[in-house]
Amino acid sequence: MAQLDTLDLLVLVALLIGTAAYFTKGTYWGVPKDPYAAAFTGANGAKAGKTRNILEKMDETGKNMVVFYASQTGTAEDYASRLAKEGSSRFGLKTMVADLEDYDYENLDTFPPDKVAMFVLATYGEGEPTDNAVDFYEFITGEDVSFSGGWGAESQPLSDLKFVAFGLGNNTYEHYNALVRRVNTALIKLGARRISAAGEGDDGAGTMEEDFLAWKEPMWSELADTMKLEEREAVYEPIFGITEREDISPDTNDVYLGEPNKNHLEGTQRGPFNSHNPYIAPILESREVFTVNDRNCLHMEIDVSGSNLPYQTGDHVAVWPTNAGREVDRFLNVLGLSDRRHMVISVKGLDPTARVPFPTPTTYDAAIRYHMEICGPVSRQFVASLAPFAPDEASKAEMARLGDDKDYFKEKVSDQYLNIAQLLERVCETKWTTVPFSIMMESIQKLQPRYYSISSSSLVQKTKISITAVVEEVRVAGPKPNIVKGVTTNYLLALKQKQHGEPDPDPHGLTYAITGPRNKYDGCHVPVHVRHSNFKLPSDPAKPVIMVGPGSGVAPFRGFVQERAAQAKAGEKVGKTILFYGCRKPSEDFLYRDEWDVSNDCALCSVLSLANVKQMYKQALGDSFELFTAFSRETSQKVYVQQRLAEQASLVNELLQQKGNFYVCGDASNMAREVHAMLGQIVAEQRGLSVEKGEEIVKSMRSSNQYQEDVWS
Repeated sequence: MAQLDTLDLLVLVALLIGTAAYFTKGTYWGVPKDPYAAAFTGANGAKAGKTRNILEKMDETGKNMVVFYASQTGTAEDYASRLAKEGSSRFGLKTMVADLEDYDYENLDTFPPDKVAMFVLATYGEGEPTDNAVDFYEFITGEDVSFSGGWGAESQPLSDLKFVAFGLGNNTYEHYNALVRRVNTALIKLGARRISAAGEGDDGAGTMEEDFLAWKEPMWSELADTMKLEEREAVYEPIFGITEREDISPDTNDVYLGEPNKNHLEGTQRGPFNSHNPYIAPILESREVFTVNDRNCLHMEIDVSGSNLPYQTGDHVAVWPTNAGREVDRFLNVLGLSDRRHMVISVKGLDPTARVPFPTPTTYDAAIRYHMEICGPVSRQFVASLAPFAPDEASKAEMARLGDDKDYFKEKVSDQYLNIAQLLERVCETKWTTVPFSIMMESIQKLQPRYYSISSSSLVQKTKISITAVVEEVRVAGPKPNIVKGVTTNYLLALKQKQHGEPDPDPHGLTYAITGPRNKYDGCHVPVHVRHSNFKLPSDPAKPVIMVGPGSGVAPFRGFVQERAAQAKAGEKVGKTILFYGCRKPSEDFLYRDEWDVSNDCALCSVLSLANVKQMYKQALGDSFELFTAFSRETSQKVYVQQRLAEQASLVNELLQQKGNFYVCGDASNMAREVHAMLGQIVAEQRGLSVEKGEEIVKSMRSSNQYQEDVWS
């Protein structure tokens, strides 16, 4: 046998190493980076290693237009994406979308004059910035703002910054579109040049989409004139590339089947839990709190022990829903994807600034079921963009008309509350097989968590969160009647049915994948996180409180009363606690009636060494607690909470003069407005003032947080 010399041995070793490397690629090395592997770590800013210098980012990627967004529910982010796409397709701009929390702003004074910034800003609550815009807002509106060149506001350091702005607001709130107004004022004060008037969309009037469309056309015209842009025929250019992976089974461990990030994919939960990273929480209890068969209101107890997910009384809990199986099937079917629903797909951004909205590889079914708002409202702009992909000329013409004629669109789509799959079904019975899945991904918002006022006290039950949710349904009459079901509340109803022994829950004919991806939610679990709120009891429990909360608006006040009852039981001095509550009939929908009623035995277990001791709110608080009820269907005479408020005008005014806090929770468009107006009248009449002076005092109460609202439209 020939002897191996040193060179032979070296070659042999090299071959062995090369062979080993080849067969271990993708397992021990060369592993593709998973952008969602640590999604939770990027919750408060740009991911580690990514620049927070927006100009550096724009230069690196060759961009000349950036669209910043401040979004709480995803609508502002959707509008920002649409503006970026339109700027690229119509005018050839090199565009990018930017989350305001991902960048720093001290260097905006070096923003080049040949670039443009757009700001799409939603106002949250009572004139507050959205969670992702807090740092930007505090910086740009700060009195001592200073930029990289060392210049202050008096030097107008942003003189080279060209910008446009659009705000999303709700006219039922006092501080309507406050964020865009304040940012617009601050930017101009700092020397920035606004191109075109700032736009404002009004969700309260139901005109948000049309307000946006009406604003953007003249804006584009003025921007084109300013930047010497030439408009071209808009052609669809995908932002995402989608590859079907026939070589990968959906059962493979690294395929996402609805998991939000890598930790969840691997079956582990790790905090912090937030809007990027939910906690899969056990449901300890679920029950019906209405006593009628045709409507549902759920009470649920969510266990957050061991999650380090703290909450305070008055906070909101976010529930991460899944889409109903019927709507998932409809969506897949209309696009001709039913047979490929479990096909594995990889998605990548075709632009370096594009952010894939969900982790991949995944499947069509998982993306649609867990990540896309397929039941959301449809925009005219989206409908128009689908016209070129229609199955036939008649359908193409119909889609073009719907996209162009706002009155026709309102009649056929908006007033019917159609989702996109329902609309495509009605326009043409033939499947829409040529519609690129990428355009659906780009045009349909990400499925958003729904927020509910927590109906328990963190003092009384710090590791359990109570939810009170009315199951939503809208019935639309007409030749083709439509029934719209609330996505999240029906999902919760299915979970309640499952917990109560129904093997195949189908609330209102809907089915849900309630065991979650790979059965990770089995045993009645729900993904949640907590959003902190400024809706809070006074720090001094001796202060009086007046609460107005009809219907499910009573939810946070259940927590407030729980807390004050526990404080009283512990020996603290607790001030007058007044609740105005309204519903239809006491025999049908009087929420938590047994808990308010002194004649019933209701459990209130405090953590203050009062465990297992049953106390009633009234018993614990004594005469300091009063409940005033208003029933709108009990007699022929409808009675509402604002009328009960007027009847107790003297008491209300007395408590306000004792610096008592006034709280309202519920419907913003009618009830909250009328309560606000009534309080102004009460103050004026009880103090011998003019109506205008009474309203001024109530506004002052708002400014000082003596008057607080937790309302929705």
